[in-house]
Amino acid sequence: MHAVSATSAAADHDTFLRQPHRTMVRLALPVMFALITEPVTGLVDTAFVARLGSEALAALGVGAIVLSSLFWIFNFLAIGTQTEVARSRGAGELECGREAAGLALVLAAVIGLGLAVLGLFAAEPAAGAMGAHDEVHGAASAYLSIRLFGAPAVLVTITAFGALRGLQDMRTPLWIAIGVNAFNIGLDPLLIFGAGPLPALGVEGAAWASVVAQWMGGLAAFVALRSRLGLPARVRLSGPRGVGALLTVGGDLFLRTGMLTGFLLLMTRTATQIGPEAGAAHQAVRQVWLLSALVLDAFAHTAQSLVGTFHGAGRQPAMRRVAQVATWWSLGAGVALAAGMLLSESLFAEALVPAGAVAAFAWPWRVSALSQPVNALSFATDGLHWGTGDYRYLRNAMAVATLVGGLGLAWVDPRAPHALVWVWSISALWITLRAGLGLIRIWPGLGASPFDARAEPALASVAGEGK
Repeated sequence: MHAVSATSAAADHDTFLRQPHRTMVRLALPVMFALITEPVTGLVDTAFVARLGSEALAALGVGAIVLSSLFWIFNFLAIGTQTEVARSRGAGELECGREAAGLALVLAAVIGLGLAVLGLFAAEPAAGAMGAHDEVHGAASAYLSIRLFGAPAVLVTITAFGALRGLQDMRTPLWIAIGVNAFNIGLDPLLIFGAGPLPALGVEGAAWASVVAQWMGGLAAFVALRSRLGLPARVRLSGPRGVGALLTVGGDLFLRTGMLTGFLLLMTRTATQIGPEAGAAHQAVRQVWLLSALVLDAFAHTAQSLVGTFHGAGRQPAMRRVAQVATWWSLGAGVALAAGMLLSESLFAEALVPAGAVAAFAWPWRVSALSQPVNALSFATDGLHWGTGDYRYLRNAMAVATLVGGLGLAWVDPRAPHALVWVWSISALWITLRAGLGLIRIWPGLGASPFDARAEPALASVAGEGK
């Protein structure tokens, strides 16, 4: 009935081992283009809203980081689902993957509805907590309350995408993402500036364009997953694959992602406190940083699916081979991004930064560019550890990095010269700590690492029991 089978999983194993670099690139490219469509739309939003002035752009930055934080916190639905589907596929027990995906979709819809209701009451306090005042506060609050109407669709979409990638179907999420974001971009000028009978809604228009497009994407992703993987006969709310089990697995991811987004929130809050010009410059740098992060995340998601499938099959030497290939490709992409950012500084400044904020933009941009190779190593190791389900280690590594980074941001004086440069320098330190801790878990294999050769007999035993 469904196109996915244990035979196709075994064929994927052999394909990677015969052509590891070609397979990595073939799988990663569709993921890369799917991931960058949303931040590209964010860049378009930024370019449109920048025409409204520094206050409007700073408000967009506040709203965007709060929303990213909320959605990233619940990204455990996508990450956990992708790993469970990949493992089930590798072990030849795909029904387990269907049950995991079905439960995650239900939970995504419920959480999304809760966020939509919360937005009616919490948008203004959230904008204030980010340091927004006066006009920036009002515009950011309106943007947040509108965008949260799309929360159920966003969470369903990312969960379905995770399940599809667990099947190593990287192209379906790409086509859906392209369609959704193209529609969003088409609506932007109509709703932001008005056209014919449509009034000019400003920042609120950008929010409504996103909401409409996101609901279209949620429906398309659900239909695609039902066709590709199928849905379980029933959703188990209890037992080994019930809500409790999913939340237990997701707990470490939830805490890890919460710390990650908390650090990014602190960065934006500190930048906003420096002043509107610094807030606008920070929004421009942050938007491109997010774009570059998602480019690098393509290798992380690809590595996650490959490692998860090999992990389910009990093939640890192949897991280590994935780690080598993914790390080198990620590092190369990071170096290329760094060079591209340094060479295109003036182009991005002209396109994304209001005239009054250009002076605050240059050095934070350069620090962000130079940190790209380290970002690449951090994201690659994240994906490898996701694939083995090593969520607790990732949580602990993030706690160490965020403690150091958070203390650094608390030290920054918003009134000091070059305060925004210090914000981005501390960000580079934060990502360096994450990368280092991620690497030593694989080489030499710190602690009870699933990549350590001494863990191979136990891994094979677990895979045999699953079959």
